[in-house]
Amino acid sequence: MKLKTLLMSTAAAAMVAGTAFAEDVTLRIQTHYATEHPTGKLLAQWIDDVQTMSDGGITVEMFYSSSVVATTETWDAAINGILDCDATGGAYQTGKNPAFQFVGDIMGGYDTPWQQYSWLYYGDGYAAAQELYNAQGMQLIGWSIYGQESLSSSKPLAGFEDIKGWKFRSPPGMETEIFQELGASPIVMDFTEIFTALETGIIDGADASGLANNVGLGLYDIVKHATYPGFHSMPSDHLACNQDVWDGLTEQQRRIIDTAWQKLSFQVALANEKANAEAAAALQEQGVTLYDWSPEDRAEFRRAAQVAWDDWGTRSPEAAALLESHKTYLKQLGLLSGE
Repeated sequence: MKLKTLLMSTAAAAMVAGTAFAEDVTLRIQTHYATEHPTGKLLAQWIDDVQTMSDGGITVEMFYSSSVVATTETWDAAINGILDCDATGGAYQTGKNPAFQFVGDIMGGYDTPWQQYSWLYYGDGYAAAQELYNAQGMQLIGWSIYGQESLSSSKPLAGFEDIKGWKFRSPPGMETEIFQELGASPIVMDFTEIFTALETGIIDGADASGLANNVGLGLYDIVKHATYPGFHSMPSDHLACNQDVWDGLTEQQRRIIDTAWQKLSFQVALANEKANAEAAAALQEQGVTLYDWSPEDRAEFRRAAQVAWDDWGTRSPEAAALLESHKTYLKQLGLLSGE
C-alpha cells in the first residue's frame, strides 16, 4: 500500500513538472542600453533570473543598444511581431498618445523612485497605465527608475531665480514648456551636440542624465555646477510586451517575468542611489559645486510643472485620466495641496 501511494505521488509530481511550463518560449526583447551600461548589466541578471526560475522554459534573446530597430521604433516592432517586448520607455511614444508622458516622465512630480513606484503598485497607477498600453496592443509589465536627473551648468544653479535666462540643452516635449514657464531658455538639441555647445558657449548647461552618468559622460570636465539631489526629471523605463505574446504565456511564466522584473526595478534604483552618492562626494572634492534646492524652490518648480501637466492633460482622454490619478496620489503623499 505504501509503495502504491509512493508511486502515485511520484507520478503526480512528474505530471506537474511536465505541465508547469507546457511549452518553452523565447522572448525577443530590445533595450536601448548597452551591455556594459550598469542597467544593461542588471538586465543580463534579469535574463538569468528568468531563465533559471523557469528551469529553461523561458529563453530571453536580448538585443542591446537598439540593434534591431531605432529606439523610438521598438514599440512598433513589438506590436508588429518583429520583437516580442520593448525594454525602452513610454516617453518615446508621446507622439502616439500624449498620455505616455505621464508614464514616461512625470516631470517634477515625485521626489524619489520609491514614491513613483508606489503610485504604480499602490496608487492605482498600474490599472490606469494598463488601459493606455492595452489600447495599443501592449501589456505593461513594470518599470525601472534610476532616480532623479541632475542639471549640469557652467553657472550657479542655487534656485529657480538662477534658471531665468539660463540657456541649456533640453529634450523635446514637456520639459521645454516647464522651463520656459520659469523663464529659462531651453534649446532642443541632439545628445551628441552637448559637448561642443558647452565648450563654445552656445548653451550654459545641459539636462543629460543622473549625476553618476554625467560623470561618465565627462560633463564635469567642462562645467563645474550641478543640481543634486535632482528634482526636475525622473524618467521611468518599462518592460512592455505584445499583448498576444503575453496572453500566450502560462500563469507561471508571467509570474516569473513579473517577479524578476520587480527585483530588477529595486536593484536599478538602489544601485544608482549609491552611484550618485559616490559621484557627489568625488565631485565636491574636485571643486564641483552641488546645489540642493530648498523646499520653496522645489515647490515653485512643481507649480510650473503643473501648468504643463494641465495642458498635456487636455490632449487626450487617456492623458486626463492618468494626470488625475497622479494628482490624487501626489496629494495623498503630501506633495500637492489638497485644494
